[in-house]
Amino acid sequence: MKQGVDFGYGIKSTLVQCLVLTTTYFLNVQQGIDVMMPTIIIGALESNTGDNSVPGITAEQISWIGSLVYLSPPIGSLFLSLVQVRLGHRACMALTNLIQLSAVLVVVLFPITVSTLYACSMLMGLSTGFATGLSISYSGEVCEPKLRGSLTSALNVFYFVGFFFVSTTYAITKSWKQSLIITVAVPLANMVTLSLTPDSPMWLLSRGKTDKARKVLMKLRGYVSEEKCATEFQEMVQYVSLSAKSEEAKQKTTSILCNYSHPGLASPLKLMLIYIFFSNVMSGVPYAPYLMHVFESFKTEAEPAWAMSAYPGFSIIGNVFTILLVHRLGKRCLVLSTITFCSMSYLLIGFIGQFYADAEYAPWAKLALFFGSTVSSSLGIMPIGWILMSEVFPMKSKNLGCSICSGVYFFLSFFMTKFYMDLERFIGFYNTFVLFGGVGLIGLVYFYFRLPETENKTLKEIAEQFKLEPV
Repeated sequence: MKQGVDFGYGIKSTLVQCLVLTTTYFLNVQQGIDVMMPTIIIGALESNTGDNSVPGITAEQISWIGSLVYLSPPIGSLFLSLVQVRLGHRACMALTNLIQLSAVLVVVLFPITVSTLYACSMLMGLSTGFATGLSISYSGEVCEPKLRGSLTSALNVFYFVGFFFVSTTYAITKSWKQSLIITVAVPLANMVTLSLTPDSPMWLLSRGKTDKARKVLMKLRGYVSEEKCATEFQEMVQYVSLSAKSEEAKQKTTSILCNYSHPGLASPLKLMLIYIFFSNVMSGVPYAPYLMHVFESFKTEAEPAWAMSAYPGFSIIGNVFTILLVHRLGKRCLVLSTITFCSMSYLLIGFIGQFYADAEYAPWAKLALFFGSTVSSSLGIMPIGWILMSEVFPMKSKNLGCSICSGVYFFLSFFMTKFYMDLERFIGFYNTFVLFGGVGLIGLVYFYFRLPETENKTLKEIAEQFKLEPV
């Protein structure tokens, strides 16, 4: 890959940036907990044993407990887009922690009823909507160009850490309520790290706090001298200034739609919305809640429960390779190669399932291809999308762009999971994999011609690239 910007800060700068991002990693651990917790609650309610039971609860009510965690994040994302510009990242992160704590307090302070579980699921979804946009925008603004891809891709690793944490806790306690209470440790620990987390230099510049922004950048780059980070700081000043001029131009018109049709937002937003659709399909979002059913349909000798527990493990492996490879190969290469592998894996699963179902090797071949696609999607198409989201939007539209994208992601996730079983009943189990593989090949063609390379480029360079290249 062609080398881009390297300001030569050294290992001390890398360590400081990793420490500063601790807050975002805690937020992603909590995201994994929030998304997984309704699944645990549903499983516990269906077992109907001990304090896991809620008398009189219906199957329809249980389905809403699971779906509200996907429906409410767009509300959190929308609210975040309205307040983050004024309040900054630190204040919004503190608010996110309070929402996470309130989801637990609802269960602790009130009797366990269907309404209580609705409120708990919705609050967890709201905190997820907040955490998604905050993690992406903050990591994109504080990291130097050569580290942005690797450090932002680590967000997905911590998401699955949260998944493992709450799953293991429930396996030990056998009580969803106790498990939820134990997870309070995450937002409490985050409150401590947040006290040591600065606002991003770019946000400070946008609020006219130039001297403070310079001091924060010097700290983020390993407590270097003002001269050492002068070049990068000037890039940031120009980038924020360019965004401010675009904002002034938009304010001269009375059209509300102008905010969304401005070239600085419209081009990257179009790319990201299309990316989210293909990423959801390739990373298995439609069948994620039905993994036990998927593994049972493969008819392997492996226990479906074991295969279920291995799924996030393979995802973590893919995420770790993203951290190691994204700077060397670039985001474009990872996306194109992994979407190709996932598409071919899905097509082969469908082909083997329909034409070689009775072959001795068929069950294990399908399982191997499935886990191969899991590693592949977690290596490229899934995490790269969140990294791109932190890079492609101009400064004044970053919060709005990230909020729209995260909202669309959760809406698509809701509809894809809600109607997956209907799709399977209509076209057949193995035909769904053929369909997903075909969709992936369409995405491959689109990204080959339209996906730009952003690795190791400053945010100013990326903004200029989108002005020159239509998407």
